[in-house]
Amino acid sequence: MPAADASTRYRRLALALCLGLALPWLPACQRGPGPSPDATTTIEVAATRPVDAVHVLRDRLLARDGAGFARLAVPPALHAQLQAAWTRGQSRWPLDELPLDTHIPRMLVALQAPHADKALMATYRKQFANADKDIDQAVRTLVIFGGEYVQKDADYTEEERAHVGQAINALGSWALAAPLADPKRAQPFFTTLAAAAVRSGIDGKAGDAAFAALGMTQSLNRLSPFFATLLAQLRLQYGLDIDAALRSLHVSLLQQTGDTAELRLQYSFAGTRIDALAPAVRIDGHWYLANFVGRAERSLHAGPR
Repeated sequence: MPAADASTRYRRLALALCLGLALPWLPACQRGPGPSPDATTTIEVAATRPVDAVHVLRDRLLARDGAGFARLAVPPALHAQLQAAWTRGQSRWPLDELPLDTHIPRMLVALQAPHADKALMATYRKQFANADKDIDQAVRTLVIFGGEYVQKDADYTEEERAHVGQAINALGSWALAAPLADPKRAQPFFTTLAAAAVRSGIDGKAGDAAFAALGMTQSLNRLSPFFATLLAQLRLQYGLDIDAALRSLHVSLLQQTGDTAELRLQYSFAGTRIDALAPAVRIDGHWYLANFVGRAERSLHAGPR
């Protein structure tokens, strides 16, 4: 690979890791794998009450159980269809719920390269180290871009636009105060994340085909520790505690009409109180978040990736 191309790749990855993963899409990380030893013993039982459609998924996130999350987020019949679609390369749900989901293979390639942490740090020192003003400006730009993106993206419902908009503003406030320009924090961040990418055993060079070969459950089992490491480093190095947000979550039932319900979600995220709405649906006696089910179903009808 030409030196210029490699430099560009590492620069883009460094930006994604330092800023892009934080803004504007990090709220979606709450929908993906995310230390909470007490949650690992939770028995997987589909929700029998509307509010538990959120509770069971929160427990799987705290348990770092991406495969369990996928099993409880959709009805069993749909889950089976999704597994088959994974092997065909047609669906990548629930990765679709994660930030920058289509860039995961390329991210793994860069992080799995020999001496990746050194290359990333070299780029970081040139582009971001001690550049507080430049980073703050990038953060403000990303907040604006993120807000506009959410408002225009047809995949978001009105409830989700309001929810994610609040989270983006909270993340913006966090990022402006976080020590993102401190190289002493960036070094362990990159080193630890690169090691986690290698440990995943996912062949990033194979691209999306690696996920098809592994299948949904195995892919999620291997990715979960990687994302858990990312979230742990964001907490340790930069003070962004996703687990604390999940533990602070209070869910209440606003209304129920037959097999549909409206839930209210309240939690503290990055020092900001979030108040949001989420629809739930009952299918074959169990409750699920309607937006997750809808996106999972739509992924089955998408063309080859």
